[in-house]
Amino acid sequence: MIRNAREGTEATSDRHENAIRTRNLNLWYGDFQALLDVDLQIKKGVVTAVIGPSGCGKSTLLRSVNRINERLGYVRITGGIEVLGHDVYEDGVSLPRLRKEVGMVFQRPNPLPISIRDNVLFSLDLHGTRDQGPGKGVKEEIVERCLRRVLLWDSVKDRLQAKATKLSLAEQQKLCIARLLPVKPSILLMDEPCSALDPKGTAAVEELIWELRGVYTILIVTHNMAQARRVSEECVFMLMGRIVEHSLTEDMFAAPKEKQTADYIEGRYG
Repeated sequence: MIRNAREGTEATSDRHENAIRTRNLNLWYGDFQALLDVDLQIKKGVVTAVIGPSGCGKSTLLRSVNRINERLGYVRITGGIEVLGHDVYEDGVSLPRLRKEVGMVFQRPNPLPISIRDNVLFSLDLHGTRDQGPGKGVKEEIVERCLRRVLLWDSVKDRLQAKATKLSLAEQQKLCIARLLPVKPSILLMDEPCSALDPKGTAAVEELIWELRGVYTILIVTHNMAQARRVSEECVFMLMGRIVEHSLTEDMFAAPKEKQTADYIEGRYG
């Protein structure tokens, strides 16, 4: 699904065990190397958290998966990233198709200043399906299905024409996730999705992440180790652009294998 139709066979979700795989991935911002020889495998259908001190490369890694980093003209990348078995840096890769397959949720909710309903349907229109896409009745079904999926339908079903910017921050973040779903992504990248939320909003989004596991592969960057422990099934610890440890979350927090991991978890630095 990440190639142009003329470039080859579509990736399918059952061909490979891993949703994301990086091989000897290196990334530079100008002269500064932000990622160093990153080898990582992210399993399908699993919630994987990436933790580490500020500036360790967590968000850079996340944004490399759907090639958002390339918007900066001074970024240079070597190595490879596979999404569902296809190298996303090969010639002929369609970036719009890649970004349909790999949805992105940012630190601060970014709903469009239009209705709740139209926010949900925006991705269908963005990807050129306004004219040849589903009819009105089907669109209403899509809106309801996506809002139910993100646990938002019951609270907004009677105000779908209200401006999305009037929602609470937690509701806005859920809506931003719902906005990704009509184009049926396989992977959701979440870059500190709760950093702008209060404890109640954080709990609501964490509940949603747990609800979505298995249906989607979720890779979440978080500065909050307690959150990583609550919402993830596997955990990756990064330090100075490198992967230090990757294991089951319960194993990492109970018995980390690397001293650097233990030091970070126990608050000795970072």
